[in-house]
Amino acid sequence: MSVRTQSSETPAEAVHRAGFACFVGRPNAGKSTLTNALVGQKVAITSNRPQTTRHTVRGIVHREDAQLILVDTPGLHKPRTLLGERLNDVVRTTWAEVDVIGFCLPANEKIGPGDRFIAKELAGIKKTPKVAIVTKTDLVDSKALAEQLIAIDRLGAELGLAWAEIVPVSATGNQQVSLLADLLVPLMPEGPALYPEGDLTDEPELVMVAELIREAALEGVRDELPHSIAVVVEEMLPREDRPADKPLLDIHANVFIERPSQKGIVIGPKGKRLKDVGIKSRKQIEALLGTPVFLDLHVKVAKDWQRDPKQLRRLGF
Repeated sequence: MSVRTQSSETPAEAVHRAGFACFVGRPNAGKSTLTNALVGQKVAITSNRPQTTRHTVRGIVHREDAQLILVDTPGLHKPRTLLGERLNDVVRTTWAEVDVIGFCLPANEKIGPGDRFIAKELAGIKKTPKVAIVTKTDLVDSKALAEQLIAIDRLGAELGLAWAEIVPVSATGNQQVSLLADLLVPLMPEGPALYPEGDLTDEPELVMVAELIREAALEGVRDELPHSIAVVVEEMLPREDRPADKPLLDIHANVFIERPSQKGIVIGPKGKRLKDVGIKSRKQIEALLGTPVFLDLHVKVAKDWQRDPKQLRRLGF
């Protein structure tokens, strides 16, 4: 078993590489947090609730020797709804198109049926190199980490899954994150940069704004709602009567839930919760877009949208 930790080796030849890496793992395995840590800025929605990533968010890591484009997919899981089936299709399509797959397994949780389900699927993809990434290492001691590394090595051997690398990282503690980038680069094809310097993601701004609002809405309702929240930005326009040195962007967005009974939960007593969602997401949106924002939020019911093909299309899935 080859487990990688930081070393001072430098690459011999100076070739430029550019390619796509995708992080997979069961829901809440730390994929989005890792993407954000590698890019150095927030591009993927993170939450302590499983199933929060619904769009493929590409984070772009710019280096002198390489450009890594990180594709953040939803967690693969046994689907219970039409939305779940579509999310799984997104994952498999992505796997077929990337240069390397990073399989995220949390250090603080034993390998379970969900991990085996994904590992079996990965074993069927022969050509793409696969890196085992042990996430959340800051939550365990060295003995537990060693046991998890051995378990992951055994899992690969059992399924005929050859790991290109096994790398322990802590995205929140920024431990070994740059080493992970160093190990992903050689697995990329040689070639020029695929995105302009300074780009962090190719997600449309509208989608990113909707994701930031949805993240704030999820945060507020923790255990009261299942994943019944979708956000659609209806309009994003600069306000016309503003002087050039004091611009203001008007954003009108709808927060969709599945049942009328959920409306009160999202809005909160006297509208407090929705107001908090607006304040929190507006700060994040202003940081993302670099301009002051007026955010107008409305909560609407889209009955059982996770199971309805028409509604799914309307909400961008």
